[in-house]
Amino acid sequence: MSETRASRSIVAVTAHSGDFVWRAGGALALSAARGDAVKVICLSFGERGESQGLWARPGMELETVKRVRREEAEAAAAALGVAVDFYDLGDYPLEVPREARERIVADLRAARPDVLLTHVADDPYNRDHNVAHETTLTTRMIAQAMGHDPATTPIGASQVLMFEPHQPEMCGFQPNLLLDVTPVFDRKRKAMEAMSAQGHLVDYYTELGRRRGVQARRNGAAADVVHAEAYQRVFPVVGGELV
Repeated sequence: MSETRASRSIVAVTAHSGDFVWRAGGALALSAARGDAVKVICLSFGERGESQGLWARPGMELETVKRVRREEAEAAAAALGVAVDFYDLGDYPLEVPREARERIVADLRAARPDVLLTHVADDPYNRDHNVAHETTLTTRMIAQAMGHDPATTPIGASQVLMFEPHQPEMCGFQPNLLLDVTPVFDRKRKAMEAMSAQGHLVDYYTELGRRRGVQARRNGAAADVVHAEAYQRVFPVVGGELV
């Protein structure tokens, strides 16, 4: 992480408040460590369908679940070194009204992301993820439109990267980027451990990081790469040579 490079803007749009930790925590921490501006937009707290550990406690109530989920996600974001914003749109199902969509567009124009991270297009197990994906592409499109809110400046052609779903073979996920997150995996582990409502996922995503690290080495990474995250680009990469 010592190379000289221009800082960039990274925005992650996630369905639930834990998604950015499990699926993209390494990428977000790596970007933050490199001096990039990194922002996470959580469309919901995942209070209904993503908080098994909390609902198992006696006498649990919805507002308590939401409060704890927010506190955990804030602690995780701090561990990764990134900013986080909560839209509190509700989950199972996640629905994004027009006013929330307009807010995302405004956020994108303010952040001017070089890269957007979000879910896959079609997750048969969790349709909230599909909504987040479609919302990301739709708001990206609107944020690019010259005729939308002429008082603000349209964004450019941000690349969109889909992070790995829980069961990739069921979601048509075909990674074309294996990102070395070894230097910051301790930060990701700390962020994951902050998410007590889904504590059962910590070991799962730690092991997944190791497996993707093995695959990264198989695909030409250095021998000291231990942990990696998998991503699939939505748009072509533009370059001046074959690579």
